[in-house]
Amino acid sequence: ITYRNSWRLQVHCIYDLAFKPDGSQLIVAAGNRVLVYDTADGTLIQPLKGHKDTVYCVAYAKDGKRFASGSADKSIIIWTSKLEGILKYTHNDSIQCVAYNPVTHQLASCSSGDFGLWSPEQKSVSKHKVSSKITCCGWTNDGQYLALGMMSGVVSIRNKNGEEKVKIERPGGSSSPICSERNKKVTHKLADWGQRLSFYQLSGKQIGKDRQLNFDPCCVSYFSKGEYIVMGGSDKQASLYTKDGVRLGTIGEQNSWVWTCRVKPDSNYVVVGCQDGTIAFFQLIFSTVHGLYKDRYAYRDSMTDVIVQHLITEQKVRIKCRELVKKIAIYRSRLAIQLPEKILIYELYSDDSSDMHYRVKEKICRRFECNLLVVCSQHIILCQEKRLQCLSFTSVKEKEWIMESLIRYIKVIGGPPGREGLLVGLKNGAILKIFVDNPFPITLLKQNTSVRCLDMSTSRSKLAVVDEHNTCLVYDIHTKELLFQEPNANSVAWNTQCEDMLCFSGSGYLNIKASNFPVHQQKLQGFVVGYNGSKIFCLHVYSMAAVEVPQSAPMYQYLERRMFKEAYQIACLGVTDSDWRDLATEALEGLDFDTAKKAFIRVRDLRYLELINSIEERKKRGESNSELFLADVYAYQGKFHEAAKLYKRSGHDNRALTMYTDLRMFEYAKDFLASADPKDTKLLMKKQADWAKNSKEPRAAADMYLTAGENMKAIEIIGEHGWVDMLIDLARKLDKAEREPLARCAEFFKKLDHHGYAAETYSKMGDLKALLQLHIEARHWDEAFSLVEKHPQFKDDVYVPYAQWLAENDRFEEAQKAFHKAGRQAEAVKVLEQLTHNAVVESRFNDASYYYWMLSMQCLDIARDVEEKKEEMLKKFHSFQHLAELYHVYHSIHRYMVEPFSSNMPETLFNLSRFLFHNLTKDIPLGISKVYTLYALAKQSKALGAYKVARHAFEKLQGLKIPARFQESMELSCLTVRSKPYHDSEELIPMCFRCSTNNPLLNNQGNVCVNCRQPFIFSASSYEVLPLVQFYLEEGITDEEAVSLIDLEVPRADRKTARWQEMSTCSESQSLKLDDDDDVERPEVDPFTAKLSFEQGGCNFVPVLVSRAVLRSMSRRDVLIKRWPKPLSWQYYRSLLPDVSITMCPSCFQMFHSEDYELLVLQHNCCPYCRRPFDEPN
Repeated sequence: ITYRNSWRLQVHCIYDLAFKPDGSQLIVAAGNRVLVYDTADGTLIQPLKGHKDTVYCVAYAKDGKRFASGSADKSIIIWTSKLEGILKYTHNDSIQCVAYNPVTHQLASCSSGDFGLWSPEQKSVSKHKVSSKITCCGWTNDGQYLALGMMSGVVSIRNKNGEEKVKIERPGGSSSPICSERNKKVTHKLADWGQRLSFYQLSGKQIGKDRQLNFDPCCVSYFSKGEYIVMGGSDKQASLYTKDGVRLGTIGEQNSWVWTCRVKPDSNYVVVGCQDGTIAFFQLIFSTVHGLYKDRYAYRDSMTDVIVQHLITEQKVRIKCRELVKKIAIYRSRLAIQLPEKILIYELYSDDSSDMHYRVKEKICRRFECNLLVVCSQHIILCQEKRLQCLSFTSVKEKEWIMESLIRYIKVIGGPPGREGLLVGLKNGAILKIFVDNPFPITLLKQNTSVRCLDMSTSRSKLAVVDEHNTCLVYDIHTKELLFQEPNANSVAWNTQCEDMLCFSGSGYLNIKASNFPVHQQKLQGFVVGYNGSKIFCLHVYSMAAVEVPQSAPMYQYLERRMFKEAYQIACLGVTDSDWRDLATEALEGLDFDTAKKAFIRVRDLRYLELINSIEERKKRGESNSELFLADVYAYQGKFHEAAKLYKRSGHDNRALTMYTDLRMFEYAKDFLASADPKDTKLLMKKQADWAKNSKEPRAAADMYLTAGENMKAIEIIGEHGWVDMLIDLARKLDKAEREPLARCAEFFKKLDHHGYAAETYSKMGDLKALLQLHIEARHWDEAFSLVEKHPQFKDDVYVPYAQWLAENDRFEEAQKAFHKAGRQAEAVKVLEQLTHNAVVESRFNDASYYYWMLSMQCLDIARDVEEKKEEMLKKFHSFQHLAELYHVYHSIHRYMVEPFSSNMPETLFNLSRFLFHNLTKDIPLGISKVYTLYALAKQSKALGAYKVARHAFEKLQGLKIPARFQESMELSCLTVRSKPYHDSEELIPMCFRCSTNNPLLNNQGNVCVNCRQPFIFSASSYEVLPLVQFYLEEGITDEEAVSLIDLEVPRADRKTARWQEMSTCSESQSLKLDDDDDVERPEVDPFTAKLSFEQGGCNFVPVLVSRAVLRSMSRRDVLIKRWPKPLSWQYYRSLLPDVSITMCPSCFQMFHSEDYELLVLQHNCCPYCRRPFDEPN
C-alpha cells in the first residue's frame, strides 16, 4: 500500500468528500464552504459559498451534471458541474446526509426529523417524517431502494416514493446508532457505534455474523468494484477489509479520527478526510503473492484465498483461509501458506499427477517475518535479507545460513525428501547451492552483477542467470565457462524436457534459444516462469497462462545444420504438422531414413512410409547406391527433372522413362529419350495411348495404339465407344491371318447389331462356324439354311437352335419337325409328348390325335435308324397309332356332348361312339370319357331305332358317375327306352365283306367279324365299314414284285351292269354273287374271291394269302396299298365293290369315302387326320 499525498486545511473537521464520476475533481465539505480540488495535483479549483453554517455532507450525481451539499443551516444547494448553484431548498432540521440515485439521479436529502426526495423533473420536494435522527443513507445499485440509518439503531428500507418496505432493528437499539451504510445490489453493509460490522439482505435477513471492529466506525466505502471495503473511524486510520469483513491491513494512519473516506471512481486511489482537517490521498497497489512448481501454480485471490491451478489440465482448486495471505510456496505435493499469525502446510490426497485435492498436513502457529518462503518435502525455508532458516513442520529450527549479501532469488531444484537442494542468488552476484541437510553452502560461481533470476538445466550441467542489467548469462556449471549471453531479459527458464533449450522474456518479447543457435523471438507480455515441452508458463500482471509455443524455429535451426536427430527431439516437444512434414522431408533427402520414418509416422503419410520401407528392404538386399535412393525420393517429392538426372547418372534410364510416362509427361520423356532405340519410342507411344485412354480421350488413344501397332487395344477402345465406321475400316485393313483382331472386330459388330459387317469379317477369316452362329444368333434363318445347303456338316448346328427358337415362339409343331430333321429324335419326341399331353388336358382332342400320329411316325423313324430300339419303338408306334385314332374319334363325341349343335349326322355319331365303345374295353386313355361315349351311343341308338344297344348303353351308364347336368335327361331316356321293342333296326346291322356275315351292333370281339375274325376297315370320317379286305402276299413275293404284278392287269371281257345276287346253298353259310344279265354268258371266276373262303367255326383269324397268279388277275384300281416305310411291311387291301370310290391319304394311310375326303380337304385344306396339305406331292 503506497502513500501518495496529503494536505491540511485550516478548519476543524472534514465532514464529507465526493468525487466527480470521471475522477477529475474532489468535492470537500469543510466548515461552511464547499471546496473543489483537482485530483491530478491537489490544487484548489474553487471554494463555493452558499451555506451559512457547517457543511455536513456532499454528493455527486452519477451522470456528472450536478452535485449537492447539505448544511447545518437546514438547506440543500444543488450545484452544476460548472460550479454554479442552481437550486436551494430547506428542511426543518440540519441536514445530516445526501445521496443521489445511481440510475434516476433522484436526490435523497436527510435531516434530523425527516427526509426529502427531489428530482429535476419535480417542482417540489416530497418529504417524509421519521421517528429518529437519520445519520446516514444509501441507494441500491439498481436505484430501486433507499436505506436510512437511524440514531436509534434502526435501518429503514424505502422505495423510490419514500414508502417504507422493510425495517431492520439492530440489537443494542439507541446505544448502537448507525454511523455509516453502503448498499451494493441486494446487500446492505452497516457499521454502528456498537463497534460492529454487519451485512443484510434487502429482505432484512442478516448475512453471517457481526464482526467486531474494536473502534467506532465513521465511514465505509466499497473499493475496486466491491471486492474490498475501506473503513475509517476512531482508531485514527483507514483500513482495508475483504467484502466479507475480514481485515486485511492499514491503508494509512492519521493524527485524528477519520471522519470520511471515498474511493476514486474506476481506480485504486483512496482519499480520507480527518477531524483535524487533513485530507490524505493513497494509492493501493496489491503485490503478487504466488508460487510455482513445474505445472502447478498457486496464487493469492481476494487477499484471503489461495487458488492452485494446474497449468496443463487447466483445473483449479480454491483454498479459503479467511485471513490475509502473506506468502505462498509450492513444491511437489506440498503447499505452504503464510498467514499473519501462522503458516499452514497442505499436502495432496494422492500421488496422482492430476490430483488437485489438498488437505492440511501441519499448522505452525507462529508469527514470522520473512521476505521469501520456500517449502520442501519435510521443511520450510524462511528468507529474511541475508539469513536463511530451515524449520521442520513442527516449528523446530534445524539449520540456519547467513549469506554474505542480500538474498535476491531462491528456488528448490529437487532432491530426495529431507535432502532437497536450493539454488540461491545473492545481490553481490554469488550463486550458491544449499542442501537442507548440509550446513555448508556450495558456491557454484560468482559474477560481478547482482542476481535477479536463476534456473538450472535438467541435467544440472548448465546454469542460466538474469542479472540486474537484464542480461541473460548461461554458464557451464562444471567449467564455470560463460557459454553465451543475451540482452533484454527479465526472467529465464530451461526446458524440462530438452537439455539444450531455454527461453527468457523481456521488453515484450519471448526469446527461445536452442543450443548455440541464434535466438528466435516472438511477442509475449509478462514473465517466463516455466518451460515444459512446448508449453511456456507466463505470468502477466496477476494471471498465469500456459502458452503453447511451437518449437518450429529451433527445429529449423537444427535442420539447417542437418542435425536431424536433434531436430526430431525438438519436434517431439511440439511443432505443427507442416513442421513435422518439413523435418521428414529434410531427413529423407539427407538419407536419414530412421528419423524420416518417425516423422512420417507422426503425419501418417503412408506413401512416404512405403517408400522408406522399400528403400530399407533394398538396402538389406545389398543395394547401396545413394544417388538411386535420392532419385526415388526426388521423384516422390515431385522434383522430377532432378530425379531423372540422378537416374541417368546412376545408370537407370528406364526408371526415368517409366517415371515420365507414369506422370503423362510424354514430351519430357521424348526429350529424355532423344536418339534412343525405336523400340523405346514405340513403347512410349503405347504408354501415351494408355494415358489418353485413362484421361477420357479415347479417339486419340485409339489412333496412338494403331500407330504403336497395338491393334487389340485400339479395337477395344473403338468397339467400346461404338465407332463402327472406324472399326470396319480397321477390319478391312487387317490381314486375314490376324485372326484374333478380326475375331474381336466381329464380336463388336455383333454387339453393336451390325451383322452385315460381322458376316463380312467372318467371311474374310473363313470361319464358317462363327458365321453360321452369327446367323443363328441374329435369327437370320434363311442365310443359315442357305449356308447349310452348301455345307451339310453344319446341319445339326442350325436345326437344333432353329427348333429351340420355334419352341420358344410357341411354334411347337415346326419345332418338332426341326428337331426331327436335326436328328434330335429324343427332343422331337419330348416336344410331341408335351404337346400331346397339353392338348389332352385342354380338351383339344383333334390336336392330340394329330400329335399322337406324329409321335408314332417319330417312333417309326427311330425304329428304322436305331436297331437296338427297333422292337420298343415299333411297339410304341402301334400304341400311338391306336391312340391317335381313338382321340380322332373322341374329338367328335366330345364336341357333340359339350356343344349345343353338331355338324355330324346321327349315323356318323352312332358309328363313332360304337367304334369307341369297342376300343374302351381295357385301359381308358387320359381325357376320354366313357360316360360321354356311352351317353352319345345311347342317344343315337335310341334315335336310329337300335333300342337294344340303347338299353345296354343305359345299363352300363348306371354303374358310372354321371355329371349332374345329364342326370335328369339320362334317367328319363332310360325309362322311355324301356317302352321300345328290345331289338335293333336291321338297316344298322354291319356286314363282313369277307364272309358276308351280319355282325351284332355290340360285338364282344371288338371291331372284327364275329365269324371270320377279319378286322373291319372303317372310313376315317364317317366310320362306316368300307368294302375292303386286307390280303397278304405269299412267301417269297416282295412288295415291288407284287406291285408290278398288280400293274400288269390281265384283260377281261367287258362287263355289263353287274349286280349282287344273294345265293343260298344247303350249307349254313351265306354268299353274294355278282352276275351279269341272263342274256350274257357267265364270266370266269375271280381268283381273289376264291381266296376269301376259310374254315368255318375256327376261333383263330385266317388271313387272305394271295399268289402271283391272283395278283396278276387283280386290277390296279381295286387295290389300295399302305406303303409303310421300313421296318414295317406294306399293307394290301382289295375293294370288293369297285364302284364304291375310296380314297386313301398317302401320308397317314387312312381310308375315306372319296366324297367325304374331298369335302373335308376343301374345308381344312389338308388331310383331316394327318393334316397333310392337299397340294403336297406324294
